[in-house]
Amino acid sequence: MVLGDYLQFPFVQHALIAGAVVAVISGLIGPFVVTRRAAFAVHGTAELSFTGAAAGLVVANDAVAGALIGTVVVGIAIGLLGARERERDSAIGVILAFGLGVGVWLLSKYHGFTNSATAILFGSIFTVSDDQIWLLVAVAVGVLIAMTALYRPLMFASVDPEVAEARGVRVRMVGLVFLVVLALTVTEAAQIVGTLLVLSLAITPAAAAQRLSARPAVVTGLSVLFALGASVGGLLASLETPSVKASVWITTLSFAIYVLARVAGARLIVRRPA
Repeated sequence: MVLGDYLQFPFVQHALIAGAVVAVISGLIGPFVVTRRAAFAVHGTAELSFTGAAAGLVVANDAVAGALIGTVVVGIAIGLLGARERERDSAIGVILAFGLGVGVWLLSKYHGFTNSATAILFGSIFTVSDDQIWLLVAVAVGVLIAMTALYRPLMFASVDPEVAEARGVRVRMVGLVFLVVLALTVTEAAQIVGTLLVLSLAITPAAAAQRLSARPAVVTGLSVLFALGASVGGLLASLETPSVKASVWITTLSFAIYVLARVAGARLIVRRPA
């Protein structure tokens, strides 16, 4: 069966749509993750979406809704306990350890099939349903609205938080809202590549883009482009190689883009006139 034949199947079309939606949102938010040194926050909220999924199964037999609500709670907790940058990593570590323990306990209380919860750890891109597509789109629209409203104060607070606060920007509130938006984005991506690999879309494309330009608009555009290339390209490559999972291809392509961007960025610096 050739690639064109696979593209006729609804489950493949759903996977590509979901992958594209997640890539665009991850690409938009990624530059702020890198600038604010929030990679560990991505890792923490990604893994703790599993705890939310387990709670969702126990309470309402709905892992996805549980993951969304759970990561919002985690984002708020990280924002409140790790308001100061020097305290952030330790606060995330404490919350992560406690949350994973709670997740394991909650999952032991659920007597049905736990595939929908464990899938959030490892991804299940080719099982995305129509309802999940609409949920992803709804979350994406919410994230886009929030990022549009936050863009200027968030950029100011990310680059120079002391000056931003002196100019009247509510730095702590902006950071808290950003962490909630980040949590929603991470949960979206988790359904595509799994929480253990979510860094490939939320960080790597943005890190690659920052190697090629210092202009925020250019970095954001390149970040979205790189995330789309890795996500959609990884899905298409996995159809051609059924023995290799889509998440493997997505992370591999993301890393390859980053390596190429580092090489190209180094050459640009060398050629730049003094």
